[in-house]
Amino acid sequence: MTRTVFEKSDVVPLVAEVFRELGFEGASMNSITERTRLSKGSLYHFFPGGKDEMAAEILAHVHDWFVAKVFEPLERDEPRRAIKSMWQAVDDYFRSGRRICLIGAFALDETRDRFARPIRAYFKRWIESLEDALRRGGVAPATARTLAEEAVIGIQGALTLARALNDKAIFGRTLRQLEERVERSLAVAQRSANQAAVP
Repeated sequence: MTRTVFEKSDVVPLVAEVFRELGFEGASMNSITERTRLSKGSLYHFFPGGKDEMAAEILAHVHDWFVAKVFEPLERDEPRRAIKSMWQAVDDYFRSGRRICLIGAFALDETRDRFARPIRAYFKRWIESLEDALRRGGVAPATARTLAEEAVIGIQGALTLARALNDKAIFGRTLRQLEERVERSLAVAQRSANQAAVP
């Protein structure tokens, strides 16, 4: 039985889950209709450009979620609070390691060149937003950049390893380790600032 939807915003998450499960190349129109229970007519109504348009919309949808929940808070909120919120948002979004990073998956397969710009923009902004929060939290610029890169690398790697080994606990352990490392750096920076402020 087909599903009735009225807005593209309702369809994008459904198609995204198919791409997460099967990958871009593995997701045929038949498998998308079967798994989403949407007719081909409905899919082409919302995505006249076919799978490429679906992928572009999904990448934009994921990016917009991260802008609202991760990137902008890191850029504007009190640094320690924003970074703490980032760990929780990431854990929630990736469902504690049970959900792959679709943008990361696209970066690894044949879709990479087709969608290079949004893939690059997503990772670049994440690193730069976290680096900015760390620097505002008092961490030295070179250390802030290294920590930001290592955090994003660690998250992506943990998602891959958790899926490969079918052990979702890897993701939670990695997030906690990354959080502790970042928190130590912020604490050291705060102590240094307090000592410097003493006359």
